Amino acid sequence: MRHGTFETVDGRPAVRFERDLRHPVQTVWAAVTEPGELAHWFPCAVAFDALAPGAGITFTFPPDAGGEVMRGQVLQVQAPRRLTFTWGGSTIDIALEPIADGTRLTFVNVLEAADEAARAAAGWDVCLEQLERALGGEDAAAPGGTPTPQWRERYAAYEARGFPAGAPVPGGA
Repeated sequence: MRHGTFETVDGRPAVRFERDLRHPVQTVWAAVTEPGELAHWFPCAVAFDALAPGAGITFTFPPDAGGEVMRGQVLQVQAPRRLTFTWGGSTIDIALEPIADGTRLTFVNVLEAADEAARAAAGWDVCLEQLERALGGEDAAAPGGTPTPQWRERYAAYEARGFPAGAPVPGGA
């Protein structure tokens, strides 16, 4: 398993992941911006009002995760290389860089509080694994909003690696 890292971005705690994907930038861009593609890996349904800075985003969690609806905002779009948006009180930054055999995806979640790090790292780790499966043509489904045994194992592993923990877990841990 390729682990995320815990770091500080502009004075705020963050988790960061890098994945080298064997797919062209345009394919990966579609996977991170098109609602039908996001459904294969993002933890909730995503609807962009527009893919433009200042546009709203609606995040709708599945019923087993409480059915919560959350709003966010697109902060930056540089198609097909960068998408930055708010996610609750945090920020998600997705950067794509062409490499020799595909695309390097850098995914950074700047958090509201440090104690969210293990929770966020475990969740995004599972989600990014699903993204890789979906891009590879495998049957992949969004992890949803409730903790799974796979998530619990990763949470424990991130906590053991020293990631701050303790934030409430949706659906209970």
